Amino acid sequence: MASLDPITWTRTALLTIDLQNDFLHPDGAYGRAGQSAPAIAALPGRIRPVLDALRKRGGTYISAQFTLVPGPGGAPLIAPHLKRLRPFLTTGDFAPGGFGHDLVEALKPADYTIEKVAYSAFYQTRLEFLLRALGIDRLIVGGIVTNGGVASTLRDAHLRGIDTVMLTDGCAAFRADVHAATILSLGTVTQTMTCADMCELLKE
Repeated sequence: MASLDPITWTRTALLTIDLQNDFLHPDGAYGRAGQSAPAIAALPGRIRPVLDALRKRGGTYISAQFTLVPGPGGAPLIAPHLKRLRPFLTTGDFAPGGFGHDLVEALKPADYTIEKVAYSAFYQTRLEFLLRALGIDRLIVGGIVTNGGVASTLRDAHLRGIDTVMLTDGCAAFRADVHAATILSLGTVTQTMTCADMCELLKE
């Protein structure tokens, strides 16, 4: 099992990316459109033990949630590339305060919620302010998709000098080969560990 440099767990946060109803719940935007994957659906159950173990050690849980800001008339403000990729997205999807935008039930409650409008949880959000204010200098990261929000967030954390651990089976993509390739490519910017190994480390 991999080990980590000495650190106080109270200065560590679990950060999940986009584990919300519109992505995972059958009645969410992606579920209604048939855009689901077993590897993604399994993530909350894998991550929950890490969350519980970290909380016992005094750690923090931050949920970063993808957000589509409603525009005039309520239609979401969607980047052109996303509209091409996901033409099924419509009014109410990923809207703040709605069921779809909410964190999945299996991981509630988060200590803090970050609304994100792009891949990275750092881009135009209050995440960095929050980490500095709380004295957090290590992030344990999981969520979706491995090659999108997870990868972008890990790279941005690296640029900011924030230590990170990627939960290799606490992340997923819509294709297993893309997930595996992304883990390999991130080897220079983050440590990697399974959820089970992280739980064991938290018991020490």
